[in-house]
Formats: sequence, structure tokens, C-alpha cells
Amino acid sequence: MNEIAQIVVLTLAAGTPLVFAALGELVVEKAGVLNLGVEGMMLVGAIASFIVAAKAGSPWLGVFVGALAAALLSQIFAVIVLTLRANQVATGLALSLFGIGLSAFIGRPFMSVVIDGIKPLAVPGLSTMPLVGKLIFGHNPLVYLSIALFLAVQVFLQRTRAGLVLRAVGESPQSAHAIGYPVIAIRYAAVLFGGACAGLAGAFLAVAYTPSWVEGMTAGRGWIALALVVFASWKPWRVMIGAYLFGSVTLAQFQAQAAGVAVPSQLLAMLPYVATVVVLALISRDATMIRLNAPASLGKPYHPE
Repeated sequence: MNEIAQIVVLTLAAGTPLVFAALGELVVEKAGVLNLGVEGMMLVGAIASFIVAAKAGSPWLGVFVGALAAALLSQIFAVIVLTLRANQVATGLALSLFGIGLSAFIGRPFMSVVIDGIKPLAVPGLSTMPLVGKLIFGHNPLVYLSIALFLAVQVFLQRTRAGLVLRAVGESPQSAHAIGYPVIAIRYAAVLFGGACAGLAGAFLAVAYTPSWVEGMTAGRGWIALALVVFASWKPWRVMIGAYLFGSVTLAQFQAQAAGVAVPSQLLAMLPYVATVVVLALISRDATMIRLNAPASLGKPYHPE
């Protein structure tokens, strides 16, 4: 039972960066904006958080700075696509490439630096309880933060007036503008939130999950997060399930390597991405479901006349 509890803990940890990044992108897309720069923003958040944690000795300050750095980077994207009305797909890809290159350049001096990262909780008398202690009280604090973020996004989108306005902007920005809502400002705020979430995802990898800095350490998780939003048909609870599903696939890769399975490590490393391709291929067959759930104005430029 303790081994099962450990697998659950590791699965939740592996899925946490996907939860952060995918929930942020979900809010962005609900506002009608498609930001493909998640991978780059995650890497910028990761290196910013790691540098601050290494220099200041405070991983929590690093998490904050990582989220801030990625949020600022997202605003470059917002200016280009919302104010200058550039193509969202091309700009998002450029942002991702920029973030990948920038993080690699800045992070070069920190390749061999070791820091004391954020540790899992250790609640006296509770964390040591058989099974329940590890399942409930044995996670990294950022795992609990990701669950709290899920609950907040779910309530925001489904139970609040502001969430209704955000969804209205994503469905019909012309109608939202006609009744007096600042469409561009709302989209700016959504992109800012998405960038901060991507930064949190990168910070989790750099100061909690590993904790270290390796060039390209996100290993495509930003792209998986983008696919996860479609897989979840733009529903937060499905994002959670999908993130932990992909987390379990990632964990299976390491478990197989540890068990000495006679399969090349390169093939095992392909598992999360093969799963992504298979899931997207299956979903794409149901065009009606995608059309009914995707925000109607997703990826379409808008400028109030």
C-alpha cells in the first residue's frame, strides 16, 4: 500500500506543471486568444525562478519571480496580437522560440549550480500515518497550489459574473463590446494570467521537482499543455484528469527504466508524446465536439471600431 501511495504522489508531482500551464492556457483560450508560446514562457519562468532561488537562497521568492517573468513575457505577445493585430499562431511560435533561446543563453552559467529547493510537506504526526499520511499530507506545497488553482478557475468560469464575461468575450467579442465590456483589456488580463501560470509551471520544475537547471528542461511539456486544453474540450476538470494521466505516462517511463525493462531509453522517453498524438488523433475524429466546445472567436483577431 505504501508503494501505491508513493506512485500516486509521484504521479501528482509529474502532472502538476501540466496543470499549471494548461489551466492558464485554458483561460487564455476562453477569452478567444490562442497563445502557442507556453513552452517558451515555461522555460523563462524556470530560469528566472532558479536564478533568484540560487542567488537569494529563497525558492519561494524564485517561484514568484518566475511567474512574474513569464507574465511579462506574455504581455509582449499580447501587445503584438491584441494591439498590433498580428497573427496569433505565428506570434505564439515566435514567442516560444524566443523563450527557449533566451532561457538557454541566460541559464548557461547555472548549469552546474545546486540549490535547496521546495520540499514536500512534513506535518508532524500526520505525514507519517500509513497510506493516508503520504496521500494527503506528503505532497509538495506547489501541488496543493495547483489543486487550489483548479478550484479557483472552475468557480471563476462557471459561478462568477467575471467568468461569464470572459467566456462571452471568447464567444463573441463584437457582442461583448456592444454592451460595454472592454474586450481588449479583458484579453490582456487573460493573457497575463496564462503567462503567470506558465511561469509557475516552469518554476515548479526548476525549484521543486528537480531542483536544478538544465537547458530545455520542460522537455515539451508546454506543447503537451496546449494539446491538453483541446483534449479537455476546454473544461477545467478534464484538464486535471488529463494532466495526471500524462503525468502517469511520464512516470511509467521512469518506472520502466528503473525496473530494467529491455527497451531503449529513447523509446520510453517517447511515451508522453506518443500518448499526446494518439489522444489528439482520436479527438480530431469528433469535429462536432470540438466545434461545440471551442470558443467561437479562438485565434481570430479583433479590434473595436
